[in-house]
Amino acid sequence: MNFDLDRFAITLLNAMPDAVVYSDAAGRIGFWNKGAERIFGFENAETVGQSLDIIIPEKLRSRHWEGYEKTMRTGTTRYGTGDLLSVPAIRKDGSRISIEFTIVPFHDDAGRMLGIAAIMRDVTKRFEEMRALQRRAAGLPETERAG
Repeated sequence: MNFDLDRFAITLLNAMPDAVVYSDAAGRIGFWNKGAERIFGFENAETVGQSLDIIIPEKLRSRHWEGYEKTMRTGTTRYGTGDLLSVPAIRKDGSRISIEFTIVPFHDDAGRMLGIAAIMRDVTKRFEEMRALQRRAAGLPETERAG
């Protein structure tokens, strides 16, 4: 039995529960898997060709695009391979979630940036539980928001 790497990769990308999203150098979505559909609420057909702005909270967009454009221009990112990043995101219904993700840069043969893939996981429940524990430890009421 021969191992079919292409079939393995396609099956893995489409079946994994984590979101896998690829965006090109301009920040347009080129790949959106079933995990991304489940986490963000957008169907694949609604996202391909759209800006990443559909999942970035408005008040964070300026900062996001500043870093994104710098990464596309320089070919480097301030995040190391495997660094786990945590940020808020938005779903199709407008609700906020907390995600953790890693990125994989894609370069052409000359080393220029083509785009970035992000592998994302919804950690909202864990984040909320952590905040509740922090409030309890600080002696704050459960309903009072930190920050």
